[in-house]
Amino acid sequence: MRTMERIFRDTIAVKERVLDDHALLAAADDVAAAMVATYRDGGRVYFCGNGGSAADAQHFAAELSGHFIFDRPPLAAEALHGNASHMTAVANDYDYESVFARALTGSARRGDLLVAISTSGDSASIVRAAEAARVNGVSVVAMTGAGGGALAALADIALRIPSNETGRIQESHIVFVHAISERVEHVLFADEYKLPAERSCAFESADVAALPRP
Repeated sequence: MRTMERIFRDTIAVKERVLDDHALLAAADDVAAAMVATYRDGGRVYFCGNGGSAADAQHFAAELSGHFIFDRPPLAAEALHGNASHMTAVANDYDYESVFARALTGSARRGDLLVAISTSGDSASIVRAAEAARVNGVSVVAMTGAGGGALAALADIALRIPSNETGRIQESHIVFVHAISERVEHVLFADEYKLPAERSCAFESADVAALPRP
């Protein structure tokens, strides 16, 4: 059994590998840009995942539909597992692998964006959702581990965390959730709130309180 210190050193090591992976960081910038373009075109962003990745999907959607750093208008974002009746009915009447694909097909429109989260990249329900997205003209962002699996092959942009350990992958996924949310929020609303184009750190609470409301 690993010590607490070993676990923390392991997660730091993965984040250092992420920081040294310039292609991965550039891909995250591309994800933020794709979300911005989707919203500017009047589209919506959907999210799906299982287990801990379902929590990350819901977290990501909440940062966009609520707000992340400062008060601003909501953005259209939905975690596809939010309707328990849909999930249980489709799993019962069809199969679990169809739950996200069916929800996406019923709601998404061409030009929307799907963020599909699977640490292995091979979760059948997530891969099926990505396949449905491709059929319906919905762009796909994959958030996976090092291997990428079948999901990465279906993605327009893939964020592959350089680890094969589920916990370490999810810890880095949540950093990207926050980093991308911050970038999207800033790009879409900085001018409206008269904020600087770039900032070296997150906004302090005093800064948030002082922001004007449009």
